[in-house]
Amino acid sequence: MTVRDLPIGFYGAVMGLAGLGLTARAAAPLFPGVIRAPAYFTELWVALGCLAFLILVPLYLAKIFRYPEAAKRDFTDPVQLGFCGALPVGMSLVAGGVAPYWPQLGDVLWWAAFALMFAFQVWALARWLAGGIELAQLNAGWLIILVGGIVLPGPGLALGHTEASRFIFGVSTIGAALLTPLLLYRALAAPPLPEVLRPSWFILLVPPSLIYANGIALFPDGESWEMLFPFGLALALALLVYARSFWRWRFGPPWWAFTFPLDALAYAAARYAQDHPSALWSVVAGAALALATLSVAMLLWRTARSAASPRR
Repeated sequence: MTVRDLPIGFYGAVMGLAGLGLTARAAAPLFPGVIRAPAYFTELWVALGCLAFLILVPLYLAKIFRYPEAAKRDFTDPVQLGFCGALPVGMSLVAGGVAPYWPQLGDVLWWAAFALMFAFQVWALARWLAGGIELAQLNAGWLIILVGGIVLPGPGLALGHTEASRFIFGVSTIGAALLTPLLLYRALAAPPLPEVLRPSWFILLVPPSLIYANGIALFPDGESWEMLFPFGLALALALLVYARSFWRWRFGPPWWAFTFPLDALAYAAARYAQDHPSALWSVVAGAALALATLSVAMLLWRTARSAASPRR
């Protein structure tokens, strides 16, 4: 893959890697002696997420300056547009990753992610209102740009940015309410997604998982947020059935869409198990974390293998 062909959605790798590390940190109290934080497991994924971010930022800047028309398509093509949100979301997760070690850098990264996220959301809404987008061009990647702000409160609260976290969470929660029904209608009424984009349906897991987990953290009296978690579990099982033959799908960068949604589900499961102590919910949280870890490790291996393959 050349710099010109580098999709902005590749920041999904940052999301998947750093998101797994932050999820494992949150789940550590459930599994004392198994997952220690910070330690060998959690910080490995955080470090890999930071490394991916450090590699991708200069590469994408090179694309912007050397191939501006190709970069412009990332922000204007309806099929690609939603994946632009992976940049600020990934940046916010890196901010959460470095915050315990370098809080000043975490602050800078988080506020940059906040500004980019809000700007991208305004642009996406303006593009939506302008019309001309066919139903078949809509995909779950649009959730990243319109709903990705529900991710920012996790690192934001750790850094002390409560009010800003509530603001971006509110924008994104309403975005989820507007977009999710339209995406489900698209699944019924439009042709199936191309194979390489089919993993993007897993992004549907993020709204119920993180609106629940971060909603509880931002608004502790809102117990109704808990209703979202059982639906998230049911949706996860449905998506696993849908993707039961995933290894036959054509591989590409959109496969990273498997990873962060499963991280988000595991994060929500860990939060639910902590609020509802029982062996059952601890097992569910452990299984969700294991599935997220397996997906990230698999994608890391497939991406490295693909990059190392001789070009034809």
